[in-house]
Amino acid sequence: MGRPPILPADKKLGLLVRVMSGQLTAAEAAREAGVSEQSVSNWRRQFIEGARNGLAGESGRDSEEASRIAELTKENAMLKATIGELYMELRKYGRSTPGRVPSPRGKTHPVRRVN
Repeated sequence: MGRPPILPADKKLGLLVRVMSGQLTAAEAAREAGVSEQSVSNWRRQFIEGARNGLAGESGRDSEEASRIAELTKENAMLKATIGELYMELRKYGRSTPGRVPSPRGKTHPVRRVN
């Protein structure tokens, strides 16, 4: 888990509005907030990306999480099916000792030993 935010989101938003409207420079906002100028630039980039995703009808992280959940759900279903198939194979051959190869079904011929 990352460290907690230094400033609450509403304070960051207030600073960003002032920076984007030209009332403050990024350096002035950074000094006022007690953070680096790079942090203010990162906030601005995140704000713009979030606005772009919101206008496009996406919620950014939510759509990524939804696609990841869908992917994991498919993988889970495949793994369950595989486990079911393996269980049926185990039942088919009986619960034999590990490493025992199941004998072939049908007619078998005894092995003749040569001395």
